[in-house]
Amino acid sequence: MFLCLDTRPLVATLLAFTLVMLIWNLQPYYDTILDSPASSTSSKLSITDPNKRTFLTYGNAASLFVQMGDYRGGPTIFAVVGLASKPLHVFGNPNADNKGGKLILYAYYGESPKRYEKITALEEAPGSYNESKFSRPYPYEYLCCGSSLYGNLSASRMREWMAYHFCFFGPRSHFVFHDAGGVSPEVRAVLEPWIRAGRATLQDIRDQAEFDGYYYNQFLVVNDCLHRYRHAANWTIYFDVDEYIYLPDGNTTLESVLREFSNNTQFTIEQNAMSSMLCLNDSSQDYSSRTIM
Repeated sequence: MFLCLDTRPLVATLLAFTLVMLIWNLQPYYDTILDSPASSTSSKLSITDPNKRTFLTYGNAASLFVQMGDYRGGPTIFAVVGLASKPLHVFGNPNADNKGGKLILYAYYGESPKRYEKITALEEAPGSYNESKFSRPYPYEYLCCGSSLYGNLSASRMREWMAYHFCFFGPRSHFVFHDAGGVSPEVRAVLEPWIRAGRATLQDIRDQAEFDGYYYNQFLVVNDCLHRYRHAANWTIYFDVDEYIYLPDGNTTLESVLREFSNNTQFTIEQNAMSSMLCLNDSSQDYSSRTIM
C-alpha cells in the first residue's frame, strides 16, 4: 500500500517559519517596531526606590552592553557607565541649547556599521539643565565612595569604621556604600542611623551578580560613583571598609594635606599594614561590648 502526500503545504509552512525566525533575529540590529530595550526601560521607570540600582541589558548572548548609570557632567560632558562586550560605542551629538533631548549610544557588534544596538542612554526634558549644579560651592567637602560590599561583614567593625571616618572627615562629608550581598540585617542596622541623618547612602547593587566581573564588578561600581557624584564634593575619595585613613603627624590636619595637592586632579595614598601601636590596648576594659555612635 502506497500513501501519497502533498508536501507543498509542509514546505510552505517551513519556509514561512524560517522567514519569521530570520526577521526576529535581525530586529535587534535595526530600528524596528520591536524596541528591544522597552521592557528594561519600563521596569526601570517602575522602581520607586532611588537607591535600588538597575542594570539594563541590550543585545543577545552575553549582552552587548549592560548599562548601570548615565550622567551629565557639564554643558557638553556626558558619561554612560556600563559593561561592554566590544569596545565599539559612539555617542550622538547632544544639543547645547537647553531644549532637552536624548543622548543616543550606538553599540556595534563589530566593525561593520550594519549590526548595532541603538540605546537611549539619557533623556532630558526641555529646560531641565541647571548649570549651577556643576559649579562650586558643592554640597559636601568630602565624598567617600566605597566599593562593592560582599561576604560576611562584621557589624561591630563596620560601626567602628564608620564612627572613626565620620569623625575624621567632619560634618561636611558623605559616604556612599554599595551592597553586593554583604549587608546583613545587622550591618544594615548599623548603617540606618547614618542614612537617616543624611550622612550616608546605601545603594542596592545585588543585581550585578548576574554579570560576572572582577570583585563583584568593583571597577564598574567605583566608576559609576565617580560620575554620579562628580559635582557633589570638592574631594572624592575611594577606599574600602577594611582600610583606615590615618595622619601620622599629630599636628597635621586633613585640610593642610589636601591644600598641598589642590592643583592636582588626583593623587594616591600610601598603603601600609595597620600597626598595633595605633590601637588602645587596656586589658582592664572590655571594648567588644562598647557601642560607638
